[in-house]
Amino acid sequence: MRSGEKCLVIGSGISGVGSVALLEHMGADVTLYDSDEKLTAEQIREKLPAGSRARCVAGELPRETILETEAVVLSPGVPVDIPLVNALREHGASVLGEIELGYQEEKGRVAAITGTNGKTTTTTLVGRILEAHLGKEKVFIVGNIGNPYTSECLKTAPDTVTVGEISSFQLETIRDFHPAVSAILNITPDHLNRHHTMEAYVAAKENITRNQTKDDICVLNYENEYTREFGKRCPARAVYFSSARELEEGYFLRGETIVRRMRGTERALLDIRSGMKLVGMCNVENVMAAIAVADGMGVPTETSLEVIREFRAVAHRIEFVAAKGGVDYYDDSKGTNPDAAIQGIRAMSRPTVLIGGGYDKESEYDEWIESFEGRVKWLVLIGQTREKIAACARKHGFDRIRFADTYEECLRLCTELAQEGDAVLLSPACASWGMFRNYEERGDMFKEYVRSLS
Repeated sequence: MRSGEKCLVIGSGISGVGSVALLEHMGADVTLYDSDEKLTAEQIREKLPAGSRARCVAGELPRETILETEAVVLSPGVPVDIPLVNALREHGASVLGEIELGYQEEKGRVAAITGTNGKTTTTTLVGRILEAHLGKEKVFIVGNIGNPYTSECLKTAPDTVTVGEISSFQLETIRDFHPAVSAILNITPDHLNRHHTMEAYVAAKENITRNQTKDDICVLNYENEYTREFGKRCPARAVYFSSARELEEGYFLRGETIVRRMRGTERALLDIRSGMKLVGMCNVENVMAAIAVADGMGVPTETSLEVIREFRAVAHRIEFVAAKGGVDYYDDSKGTNPDAAIQGIRAMSRPTVLIGGGYDKESEYDEWIESFEGRVKWLVLIGQTREKIAACARKHGFDRIRFADTYEECLRLCTELAQEGDAVLLSPACASWGMFRNYEERGDMFKEYVRSLS
């Protein structure tokens, strides 16, 4: 960005606010816009730091602003193909996202992680490993994890590392973003209401390697068809991990031991039963990916293993909440699509009362229902998708279904259905929109309710 350039930021959430602050630091002439007609310009301004000179607009964007805008920064929730963005593009505005804007001020190395599921756990774990290696002051954990890149990029230096959790929405708008090590953990159907086709969704994920070369590394899941095939044409050097077979080269699970085999040398790294506190095969894969990323960033293996041994589940991802009346309660609110929710079910070792349902992202639920396999004793459904999920469940012969009209009713019902020795799992297979601001609020309310039980 050049000084005085007229920039429009669309979206007044944390990404948009971070973008405004960075653009003003760069000398741009900034307008912050939010299409939410319930907001006022004054309410948007209250979100900005003191001293900001950005113009704030809510509701309908004036045509003169469209005509004068030279660059537009999209928050992740803003689709790239809506009429407003198309109009801005047609009038000559360059379009980029908050991740790309932050990268323009990056001075250090970058490790970037994407995938349909496992991003937050893996990104957090990689960040903790690098902090143990370099010191907390030299590591920045940013992106879809909830910390805007634009809020941290000015602190970077040649000896720092930025670890980014990058969503498909954010990857649609990168141009120069260039991680030294990237990872695509898996790709399964998700966000098709936004990307429209699976091909477009896959292309967005693969875009993480857009500027990588064979001097860089891309960590890929060998057991996912999309990522396995992508390795054959990936511009970076592909490094695979597998939870199901031994690899000639890469990271794999042999029995209950994670093994690394590289350039003819093999080393047993970690016993998954005694060497990690995370549960579920999905987290075994996340750990393998994290070790591979950390290795690619030059971290000593022992440092990685020390951190992994003490690392616990991140909030809302198969997170143990409490045991009440002989019932274990787990918060997997981040299970916002069927594939993620399958991993939550597979991690359960007790008969489970499962909370499902929410916003419809045009997902199919057959594989999720099939994964119940005797683990799920009751399915309690809420939200927009409850009838669709119930019909799918009955089609697969599962009819132990209860409906709840409110979240509070749902939680009370689960407590009544669960018996000593059971588990209650919040793993909805759907987004939280429409009932909650985000999956964190949904999970926090679940935990608050559980902790209030006598």
